[in-house]
Amino acid sequence: MKLLGILGLAALAACRPPASPPTPNILNFETHPYEVRTLSYEGQIFRVRAYEDIIYVSNPIDTVHQRMNIYIPIAYFEGGSIDRFTAESAPIFFPNQVGGYMPALPGRLQEKADKASPMGARTDAMLMALSKGYVVASPGARGRTSVQGKAPAVIVDLKAAVRYLRYNDASMPGNAERIISNGTSAGGAVSALLGATGDSPDYAPYLRALGAAEASDAIFAASAYCPITNLENADMAYEWQFRNVADYKKIDISMLDYKVERKEVAGRLSEEQQRVSADLAALFPDYLNGLDLSLPNGEKLSLSQEGEGNFKDLVKQYVLASARRAQSEGMDMGRYMFLRMEGQDIADLDFEAYVAYMGRQKTPPAFDALDLSSGENQLFGDSLSDAKHFTTYSPRHSASQDQQADPAIVQLMNPLHFIGRQGVNTARHWRIRHGSKDKDTGLAISVILATALNNCGYKVDFALPWDKPHSGDYDLNELFEWMQQAVEQ
Repeated sequence: MKLLGILGLAALAACRPPASPPTPNILNFETHPYEVRTLSYEGQIFRVRAYEDIIYVSNPIDTVHQRMNIYIPIAYFEGGSIDRFTAESAPIFFPNQVGGYMPALPGRLQEKADKASPMGARTDAMLMALSKGYVVASPGARGRTSVQGKAPAVIVDLKAAVRYLRYNDASMPGNAERIISNGTSAGGAVSALLGATGDSPDYAPYLRALGAAEASDAIFAASAYCPITNLENADMAYEWQFRNVADYKKIDISMLDYKVERKEVAGRLSEEQQRVSADLAALFPDYLNGLDLSLPNGEKLSLSQEGEGNFKDLVKQYVLASARRAQSEGMDMGRYMFLRMEGQDIADLDFEAYVAYMGRQKTPPAFDALDLSSGENQLFGDSLSDAKHFTTYSPRHSASQDQQADPAIVQLMNPLHFIGRQGVNTARHWRIRHGSKDKDTGLAISVILATALNNCGYKVDFALPWDKPHSGDYDLNELFEWMQQAVEQ
């Protein structure tokens, strides 16, 4: 038993003569202090050890954000079990708090959770995990607003936190071979990136510079809600979907006390913006066709230059599947005029009418803004320029043509560049959710990610939950059912 072995070693050490004190090892979990807390979730009361503010690298650059909070059920220190889990077998739930690629503090649990606090909306998943016997490890990470937080800092930090857990696997409860990440929006993107890039040598120089533990950074499973990913191609995907929608309700994003604030502003695309939209939409088919994706029957996915084809049909089928599930759960679908009903059955949908119902949210280019004003532009900045372009289109149509991010850095932020690559330990289990009314990025982005993973033989649970806007952790029962099934396989 892991813990009995630890106690035995401690007893032997007590019998030895005193020695010179060793050099403190910042990566040693056993030396970190903890508090015992009593928590509750849906009427269930349980106690945990709270190990907070663990700095997970030896050479931290940002000690505010390069920290992790770890919560472990007391039962595992007393030889007990929770459901089917023990100290040796308990999976480690690894939720990040990243939003908008901004700096993120680690998730923190208090004895009396304050639902009105910035973290209140994200603590339920952590509490539920603990109530079910998971160990919870929530990492903080650097973000785009500081020079030190530019790409690829956020994914490097999460990898370093995973390495810390694996490095300390023998000295703490929980099975580091069963780390399951979770995140929403940009957090969903880095959860997917973490799952796709396990042990990739491309990140090794960054991890060495931070003094990350000498251990694997591969994870077991990745859960990603509405991932804002594949950024260098997301503008094209967005305009392929919304090219016929000129009115928009734009969301201005700001940060207040580590909480992403979103304010809606309505408008209509100018003639120039509509031209940019048409340009970008016309580029998407060539990109999609070059991915060499296929359906389960082997048929290659493609689009014509007009944007029509079986890839569009695939996106449409995911939407229809979502609508049919909503109907099976009792929702009245007759009010959705873009659905074609045959009696009580949903037979088809008008895709263009459905997209108009969704409504455009972003002006083109949605991510690589021509004036370098987007959060993603800031993500790809550096010490000389706070914001940079990261696509091939925007620099050619911008006054800032010389502000171009290093393509190698851009690649480090896109999971598609690593899925199926030899020598990379991609997670075997995936759960991807993108709400059917989520217009922060195009539906195609998540469909492409799920299809690429399926084509490479990974286990993927993908859906577009009906009428869900840009959000996450809205189906925790289903999330944990999926996690349970994954660890039992």
